[in-house]
Amino acid sequence: MAGQTLKEMTAKGLFWGALNNGTMQILNALIGILLARILSKSDYGLIGMLAVFTAIAGALQESGFTSAIANLENPTDNDYNSVFWFSTFVSWFSYIVLFFSAPLIANFFHHAELVNLSRFLFVSLLFSAIGTAPTAYLFKNIMVKETTILRVTSLLISGIVSVVLAIQGYGYWSLAWQQVLYITLTSLGRFFLIPWRPSLKKIDFGPVRRMFSFSYKILITSVANVISQNLLTFIFGRLYTANAVGNFSQAFKWDTMASTMISGTTSQVAQPILAEVKSERERQTLVFRKMLRFTAFLAFPAMFGLGMVSQEFIIVLIAEKWAESVPLLRILCISGAFLPFYTLYQNLMISRGKSDVYLWVTTSLIAVQLLLVLLYHSEGMLFMVSAYTVVTVLWLFVWQYFAHREISIRLWDVLLDIVPYMAVSAAIMAAVYFTTTGIHNLIVLLLVRISLAIVVYFMVMKLLGSKILDECVNYLFHKNNL
Repeated sequence: MAGQTLKEMTAKGLFWGALNNGTMQILNALIGILLARILSKSDYGLIGMLAVFTAIAGALQESGFTSAIANLENPTDNDYNSVFWFSTFVSWFSYIVLFFSAPLIANFFHHAELVNLSRFLFVSLLFSAIGTAPTAYLFKNIMVKETTILRVTSLLISGIVSVVLAIQGYGYWSLAWQQVLYITLTSLGRFFLIPWRPSLKKIDFGPVRRMFSFSYKILITSVANVISQNLLTFIFGRLYTANAVGNFSQAFKWDTMASTMISGTTSQVAQPILAEVKSERERQTLVFRKMLRFTAFLAFPAMFGLGMVSQEFIIVLIAEKWAESVPLLRILCISGAFLPFYTLYQNLMISRGKSDVYLWVTTSLIAVQLLLVLLYHSEGMLFMVSAYTVVTVLWLFVWQYFAHREISIRLWDVLLDIVPYMAVSAAIMAAVYFTTTGIHNLIVLLLVRISLAIVVYFMVMKLLGSKILDECVNYLFHKNNL
């Protein structure tokens, strides 16, 4: 592939990735605000308790084959067909196991209503299997535009249905319907978006077996990631009331939503692009460092900004009943600012065929987090969330160690790429926070802080000569310099 073509693909992918995740998170925010104002804390708490089971089953179903196919130079129809039928069989098996495990899940969390709720929610696994191979196809071919349109449409439809059900008094069922409907629509949509179709004539699991030596490490790591992301919710569900879990779920949802908007922008292009240049180590290092700067340019102001306005945001836009989630959200925003960098390091390792490094670094993080929970669970929710944040930030140094081994990227260079954005963002948010404390109307305070932070950040970046800012502006004006 020619160098200019790679630049164009990267620019287009990042643009549509940003549009995809930006639009998705705006819609998610609007829907989330409406639902949070209608539903109770316990409604969110019950759904949060089941998140880890759905996510683990989804990871088993996908089994790392999206990344495995992306690493193939020329995947065949037989490769996609093998993945499709494997995913279908795993999803049905998972659903059967979870269906009969529903009473055990309900007993563990001490909520009898989880039996029927979980059996319905897990139905999404049967539909998501249809979209596994098409997702790999879309990912391999960097069809971000098509994915964007599909996801936004599916979210809009499922969100409207969920809000209507919530208004009608269906409580936690409205959240369950939203998840099932969204997964169903996106899976079917992906299936019909691509030209490939599965075949019953020749179901050959040979390609799955050949890819499994690579993908099983991605699978184990995906499961570990799911456990890491849902560990606190799972533990809190056992230790605390549904209302307390609801407070954490609300804070975690908004933190994850904002962080995912950043990581999702780069994740849809990072692995394919990094894999494209993996034979040229120096070039891959340059591409990786540019992605680091782009991520830092977006992540730090977005996450530190959310932390700054968390109180007004929660009370004004959602409801005062969620005020107890504010300190949790503020702490989570710190770890959320660093999580998008995890995605880049993970994609770097996968692009270089080092799924074993991806596996061990992630599972080691889980072990540390579990140890912290066992040692300090009696200290309370706020302390555990703080400890989780500290570990998340420090663990980036572990990823950096292995990245240095792979492409010789120095820690000093990484710090030069991201620390300036972190320092500027923190300084701007602190300045805006303290200069606006005299505003007592929360609605005005929220609007002023957001507007002022955006304007000041843009001006400071411009004065400091940020190339990332110039490239983003240039691309928006069709100069294609990214």
